[in-house]
Amino acid sequence: MELAILSVSFLIFLVLGVPVSFALGIACVLTYMVEGLPIATAMQAMISGMNAFSFLAVPFFIFSGELMLHGGIADRILRFAQATVGHFRGGLGMANVVACTLFGGVSGSPTADTSAMGGVVIPLMKREGYSAAYAVNVTTHASLAGALMPTSTNMIIYAFAAQGITGMLHGQPVSGVSIGDLLFSGLLPVLWVMGFVLAAAYWQAVRHGYPRREDGSSALPAFPGWYAVLRSFVGAVPGLMVIAIILVCVAKGIATATEAAAIAVVYSLVLTAVVYRTLTAEKLRRALSHAARTTGVVLLLIAVSNMLRFQMSYLEIPDAIEGLLKQSTAAPWLMLLYINIIQVFLGTFVDMAAHILITTPLFLPIAMACGVGPVQFGIMLLLNCSLGLVHPPIGSVQFVGCAIGNVSIGETTKMAWPYYLAIFSAINIVTYMPFFSTWLPSLISGHAVF
Repeated sequence: MELAILSVSFLIFLVLGVPVSFALGIACVLTYMVEGLPIATAMQAMISGMNAFSFLAVPFFIFSGELMLHGGIADRILRFAQATVGHFRGGLGMANVVACTLFGGVSGSPTADTSAMGGVVIPLMKREGYSAAYAVNVTTHASLAGALMPTSTNMIIYAFAAQGITGMLHGQPVSGVSIGDLLFSGLLPVLWVMGFVLAAAYWQAVRHGYPRREDGSSALPAFPGWYAVLRSFVGAVPGLMVIAIILVCVAKGIATATEAAAIAVVYSLVLTAVVYRTLTAEKLRRALSHAARTTGVVLLLIAVSNMLRFQMSYLEIPDAIEGLLKQSTAAPWLMLLYINIIQVFLGTFVDMAAHILITTPLFLPIAMACGVGPVQFGIMLLLNCSLGLVHPPIGSVQFVGCAIGNVSIGETTKMAWPYYLAIFSAINIVTYMPFFSTWLPSLISGHAVF
């Protein structure tokens, strides 16, 4: 009964338009009251769960991404991408994919990636003879790489959500997940995402004959030469160095992930304000304001999710899931496919951070029973959540892209199926080929990572 009250009340508040944090918090408090538990228990669960040094990485990563977003890094990355692949058929679209992937490593956010790169590239693609729907789809789906990059706050959120979840893998006990391992685990899957989206963008460009200019020409620009590629690369390197700073600091033991995030903030501030001199006082104010708002939303959601974790433990939901697994006769590969389909479906309705916090305690034990470790599952989950960001009816990233491109959601959705297929292909590679998400963190850490 208590589980029904929790689930139904949460869904009702969501349908009524109540923000996820408040909907989840009110639903948990109502369930506490029905169970006869003191409300002070709920408050204690919220506060005690937030007492972790690693959560300081959240505002640092968010602020670093905002500084890069407002500091003009996107233009330099785009110039490098255009010089590299801009001379192919659909070259501007392919340059967009490369640029969005690289900037995703700087911002760590698909939404910020779409806002920054889309604001520059989508109007340019429309002027060059690409349809608005094509320009938006290329931008939004390529930006999903940001969720897997070392600067992604969603990795920190997942690491928190996976705390205390234990299991056995290959005869070894596994508990929770290391943030350091997660930072490296997404780098190879990002290449699959970029490669598949590049293939989809190229196929559509060839099929529709892009670019199709108003004068009827479809001539392609000439390759600018390797010197131009080198010059543009040198211009883009300082912005991309923030990724290297985080990875080197963590890999060499120079700093924890939280300390590396703070170093990234200092580096971003010096680069944009002193070196490039593109960060004005007004842009800094906007970056601080937006980072503060985003941090407040994320941390409130994390705090409220602590109540949910306590509630699930009190109702013995993990034990019930384990019992169902023992009775299940489904093959592990089929169970993982079900998990992916359910996660993509949920991702179309629920915000990414909320999705991670709510579903990780439910699905991670199932995945571990199927032989999938917490690091590998984290990349699976982030990719599934990301696909929900570009899929109706919510599709927050797709809405941002459509607003920039001045095109309807319906029009972009008609042309989006190759990109959905591209992202889902990457999801399945991560799901059934653990090598791509676990090899690099295992190599860096010197021990087996699952």
